[in-house]
Amino acid sequence: MVANKKMVEAITSRDEDFAKWYTDIVKKAELADYSGVKGCMVIRPYGYAIWELMQADMDRRFKETGHENVYMPMFIPESLLQREKDHVEGFAPECAWVTVGGEEKLTERLAVRPTSETLFCEHYKKVIKTYRDLPKLYNQWCSVVRWEKTTRPFLRTSEFLWQEGHTMHATAEEAQEETLKMLKVYTDFYAETLAIPAVVGQKTEKEKFAGAEATYTIEPMMHNGVALQGGTSHYFGDGFAKSFGITYTGKDNQLHYPHQTSWGTSTRMIGALIMVHSDDDGLVLPPRIAPIQVVIIPVAHHKEGVLEKAEELRAMLAGKFRVKLDDSDHAPGWKFAEYEMKGVPVRVEIGPKDIEKNQCVVVRRDTREKAFVPLDELSAFVENLMETIRQDMYDRAAQNTKEKTFVATTHEEFIDTAKNHPGFIKAMWCGDSACEDQLKDETGGVKSRCIPFEEEHLSDVCVCCGKPAKHMVFWGKQY
Repeated sequence: MVANKKMVEAITSRDEDFAKWYTDIVKKAELADYSGVKGCMVIRPYGYAIWELMQADMDRRFKETGHENVYMPMFIPESLLQREKDHVEGFAPECAWVTVGGEEKLTERLAVRPTSETLFCEHYKKVIKTYRDLPKLYNQWCSVVRWEKTTRPFLRTSEFLWQEGHTMHATAEEAQEETLKMLKVYTDFYAETLAIPAVVGQKTEKEKFAGAEATYTIEPMMHNGVALQGGTSHYFGDGFAKSFGITYTGKDNQLHYPHQTSWGTSTRMIGALIMVHSDDDGLVLPPRIAPIQVVIIPVAHHKEGVLEKAEELRAMLAGKFRVKLDDSDHAPGWKFAEYEMKGVPVRVEIGPKDIEKNQCVVVRRDTREKAFVPLDELSAFVENLMETIRQDMYDRAAQNTKEKTFVATTHEEFIDTAKNHPGFIKAMWCGDSACEDQLKDETGGVKSRCIPFEEEHLSDVCVCCGKPAKHMVFWGKQY
């Protein structure tokens, strides 16, 4: 058990230093490592396996809603990026530029894609001619580059993996419906697969995506009271279509501009998983995206029949779950700590005494609860346990969000809450971005997160300036 003790101690306590605790888990659970390129990370096999499971789940949801996967180039000519003024201004500070190809200086700079709206528009101009060509429901899985000054693995890196949906529609109503439909896909994915609840709503004018008419967001709360932008969905209207000259002939035989959306999530979801669910012993994974859902640990495996029985259990469970039998020569205590570190949802222990009683020990990673389960009931027990774990993890995350959500009706109360109570602050707002700027400056970074779809009337006046309020807003610091 010495190895077990040493491994657990290697993680900084979450309450002592949250940032160091987060980095410890990323490295010690073997999710990612730093690379030789500043701001970029190596996603290790275990971390990438989590991403693949997320990707598969989301991809299924996208295809069920009629979307197709495509792939666009990673380079964007500067002249193409300049076609949409607000868009290029929003991304200019983060662009990485290619100026030399081989040994020759390029006649035009190429941006390494920070996002792909302009590339999709260039393509749509070629393939959209009539109303019969609409809607275009495309999604792309790729990496993008945004030259970040401050980085942290998964949360903010210069290059990161993501998906970006880009769609074109005949009418504004269809595009707006698509924007909200995909936001709901994200909300359901977070709740059902990641066991993470989120506040859902619309970004303010100041916080919306560059070039968008409206941006919608899901905002989960991390354990330490800091919010994370979990996924966004944007309605562009026909602004990009006009900039790129994209038109289609309608049923009325007249030319019309199509209406556009985009929506995206990224590998920062892995960061959210860590900061919402994990503890001082390592990663805690919801079952649906755990690369190993069940680990079987033989106890006293040198004794006759133990390994054989462990293999029987592995074979029995393998049809329903991602199962690993660890028959290595490490001590059981080392293995317990190892798979706790990796967040494996369920551990099954089997030893000579268990075999005599025709039972095994089942241990939950999230609560450490143990159960003695008859071997012939194991599969059904684990199947039920997986859903129980997912729901319990969701409920604990929801409770954390509830406990870290506060109400402020006066300016003084807002400042005091921001200073002393990390979390969401619900407060009224007049609609003026100057008040957003003032509150951010006064609180050291508390920003508007979103205007929720279901607003509460907390008072009649703006929490900042005292003028008549237009909206209730969720405010908070963010990663």
